[in-house]
Amino acid sequence: MIEEAAKLLARSRFAIAFTGAGISAESGVPTFRGFNGLWKKHRPEELATPEAFRKDPYLVWEFYRWRMDLIRKARPNRAHYALAELESMGILKAVITQNVDDLHREAGTGNLIELHGNIFRVKCTSCGYGEYLKESGKLEEFLAQRNLPQCPDCGSLLRPDVVWFGEPLPRSALNEAFRLAERADVVLVIGTSGVVYPAAYIPQIVKETGGRVIEINTEESGITPIADVFLRCPAGEAMEKLMTRIKGLI
Repeated sequence: MIEEAAKLLARSRFAIAFTGAGISAESGVPTFRGFNGLWKKHRPEELATPEAFRKDPYLVWEFYRWRMDLIRKARPNRAHYALAELESMGILKAVITQNVDDLHREAGTGNLIELHGNIFRVKCTSCGYGEYLKESGKLEEFLAQRNLPQCPDCGSLLRPDVVWFGEPLPRSALNEAFRLAERADVVLVIGTSGVVYPAAYIPQIVKETGGRVIEINTEESGITPIADVFLRCPAGEAMEKLMTRIKGLI
């Protein structure tokens, strides 16, 4: 199966990757489904909604500052670096991710579509202001604050620039992801449940337009029935083996 996947990627004309929480497991990033219970007696899902933010922005920001501090200590793993290397080799044209952890960017991926936003970005609830805290150098200062963050332009509340439960995906990111899927002849799907729509349409679009689907996952998912190659394996281990074979082929 590794050999078959390596051949598909090495011979591809326009390969893309579609990643979910499973790719960051080796980096120690906790997912909502993997919190093992509650955060201060709250289910994380209950805090990641517009309604929760309107009701108690202090609580939501306390949760998100805690989560930002946790995630910023994580480092890209073998799978993140392998995708960045595939891009630098000219094989991979883009990475579409459902993750908000910024690890693809940290690993060096250039063409990155973040469907669910980025936990290190904030945006204004009223005007068009947005800020990437890592880039502006204000992350440490932001995490040390305890007050509600305000927009420097209009004074309104800032919120995390992530997609909360019940919110639509950013139209521009989704349109770009669909456009890439329509062009792709191979999609490498890593660590996603494949049941969250509309993002889960991405591998289906590739398949329907005549492309091939390679899936890497530790268990079967909603993508498995349409996968041409299914590698039941942790992402880092699978990508390491895949990279060795691809380099041998080219």
